[in-house]
Amino acid sequence: MKRDDSLWKAILEDVFDDFLRFFFKNAEELFDFEQPFEFLDKELEQLFPIDPDDFSPKYVDKLVKVFTKQGEEQWILVHIEVQGKTDKGFAERMFQYFYRIYDKYQRPITAFAILTDGNKRFHPKHFEQRYLGTSLQYNFNTYKVLEQDATILAESNNPFAMVILTVWMALKKGKISEDELLSEKISLAKRLLVKQFSKGKIRALMNFLKLYIRFSSSEKSVNFEQKIEILTNKTKKTMGIEEFVLNRAERIGEKRGEKRGENTQKLKFVKSLITQTDFDDAKIAALTAVDVATVQRLRKQ
Repeated sequence: MKRDDSLWKAILEDVFDDFLRFFFKNAEELFDFEQPFEFLDKELEQLFPIDPDDFSPKYVDKLVKVFTKQGEEQWILVHIEVQGKTDKGFAERMFQYFYRIYDKYQRPITAFAILTDGNKRFHPKHFEQRYLGTSLQYNFNTYKVLEQDATILAESNNPFAMVILTVWMALKKGKISEDELLSEKISLAKRLLVKQFSKGKIRALMNFLKLYIRFSSSEKSVNFEQKIEILTNKTKKTMGIEEFVLNRAERIGEKRGEKRGENTQKLKFVKSLITQTDFDDAKIAALTAVDVATVQRLRKQ
């Protein structure tokens, strides 16, 4: 099973208000939700250049400008690191982020490390250095997904809990069968669709569930896509990003008014998915309504 941790960058923006409410019980008193959040990705990249391999980053970082309701400071910075692998230098990197961000902005910073790895012994919480009477200790908030209670997450009405539950489910791979994983993914999708979330958040969370955890078996991938299609058509809650792109491609083809043009457009879309994503052949076939053999032929070309 593969995990696409790069999806964290998007989902954090989609449910960032819920992220704050998830970690701060008094979030409504602390933060001014009437003011827009500002995601400082480009500014953060200047401090720390990004990994060129966007599909399998070792970590995902986020810096967000948030307005507050309390104190003299009108806005603060929220620094988030999503760490998917054991890294002995992680705590030191958290400190490096802190002093570079503070040096640039001179504003209060609250930092979070969301640990999505499967190593029970890996749980860094601070960076410390001592030498000849001089000492430093930098503490930051940590949240280990592996240690969470799935039942509590499932009962939560906070959309961010669904993100954590999806990651928690991914960590069970190897302990449960593909059939059990398929059943749990479908169960989580059903639970998500009955939550009283906005359509935009349901769409974002559903896509995160669909794309974050990928099966080893292409047959299971196709099976899951088909069941999700039935669920979403039945509930009419929202349209996923894949369906949106496919519908857009079909509309373009209809405007051209040619059946051959439609087929050409579909094949171009298949090629686009092959070259621009790491989806397997079964997933691309399911998304574009072509057979797997066609996808395999185009991939070889």
